[in-house]
Amino acid sequence: MSSRTFPKVVVLMGGPSAEREVSLSSGQECATALRDYGYDVTEVDAGPDLVQRLTDAAPDVVFNALHGRWGEDGCVQGLLEWLKIPYTHSGVLASALAMDKERSKQVFRDAGLPVVQSLLAPRDDVRRTHVMPPPYVVKPNNEGSSVGVYLVQEAANGPPQLSDDMPETVMVEAFAPGRELTTTVLGDRALTVTDILTDGWYDYDAKYKPGGSRHVVPAEVPQEIFDACLDYALRAHRALGCRGMSRTDFRWDESRGLAGLILLETNTQPGMTPTSLSPEQGQTVGITFPELCSWLVEDASCNR
Repeated sequence: MSSRTFPKVVVLMGGPSAEREVSLSSGQECATALRDYGYDVTEVDAGPDLVQRLTDAAPDVVFNALHGRWGEDGCVQGLLEWLKIPYTHSGVLASALAMDKERSKQVFRDAGLPVVQSLLAPRDDVRRTHVMPPPYVVKPNNEGSSVGVYLVQEAANGPPQLSDDMPETVMVEAFAPGRELTTTVLGDRALTVTDILTDGWYDYDAKYKPGGSRHVVPAEVPQEIFDACLDYALRAHRALGCRGMSRTDFRWDESRGLAGLILLETNTQPGMTPTSLSPEQGQTVGITFPELCSWLVEDASCNR
């Protein structure tokens, strides 16, 4: 171990969102990796007393391992800006844009990136009638990790009976068939492409439960598709104004070649659990998990 002085880091995790458990897992993994690397680490479960706890901890950097609303939608980023504490991942505007699925789609359209038709509609209207021809997907406009996603098949007998837990306004988008692909961007580098294999819908359980999905990395796809994923992910990262690390998800319809590659969304706070995609991509290109966590901390230090 060198004699360098490591920054004091608070790993922010947990929080009040629907993705609390995933965030706790991500945060614990990152805290352990950073400690092993030499950092002075404090773990903080984000609650109503967050300002006081951050003030007491007086960190040099906050490692933001929060997921979902409040943690990756610009809210906690704004708080950290106000406290003048450097933090990992994207800033206020990029976080808010990426979390708002319809607004981010418009940013992608303006950047010439391929996305499907989508619209925002009242939850009760979606329950009452098909607001677009099936097949389509209904989801909250500002959640992640496939929380609250409904797939309406072409042969559906009627519109989806959305639960009362869904927001009053939901996003409806045309279903993009094909394989699930994803690419992580780290700084100004797109790492690689993963092909995600599941027995059904790539839902919350498939993402986070051991055995829920299989990952082929690097993806065994034509070079044209592989290169396009790298290009689109980097362009999406830049179009949103992301910083640090992001992950962009795609669907690819093999029967249509490059025209069948659709950008679904960009995640500014990719999961950092043992089954998460971005750490796995890092390992594939030679970046160990502790190195990845350290890079994010040092990036926060250099860019604030």
